[in-house]
Amino acid sequence: MADEQPRMPAKQLVLQKIYVKDLSFESPKAPAVFTANASPQTQLNIRTSAQEVAPHTQEVTLTLTVEAKDQDTTLFLIEIAQAGIFFIDGYTPEEHSVLVGSFCPNTLYPFAREAIADLVLRGGFPQLLLQPINFDALYARALRESAGRNGGATGASVEETH
Repeated sequence: MADEQPRMPAKQLVLQKIYVKDLSFESPKAPAVFTANASPQTQLNIRTSAQEVAPHTQEVTLTLTVEAKDQDTTLFLIEIAQAGIFFIDGYTPEEHSVLVGSFCPNTLYPFAREAIADLVLRGGFPQLLLQPINFDALYARALRESAGRNGGATGASVEETH
């Protein structure tokens, strides 16, 4: 007789939907910004959040804020909340946390990056190409920072400046 081992549930990760949850573009000094000789500096802030919307189903939201400034003048400000619904089952709590904190935002980022590039062009500005982001490294840093602040609790908010 063969030893019967308890069967682990099959690991499943299914992307069910990707959508824009919120989107805004502002160019408060238009049209004057188009005639000025500007040297813009761009800042990118990144936040992630997740909430369970059904059993084994997470809505993960990647929020990107891009601000282009010339000295104290804001040339444009974009905020996008790119979201996705992910069915995640059969993973350990640690694996689930990594999927929600790194894999899912990494999946959403190209969609948000494309929307931002399109908005910048439609707003009358030169092309803006956001660089790839290492969400694994950002997630690991957020864990380290959260552990230092909260004695081990995890968080999913990170900011980067470019």
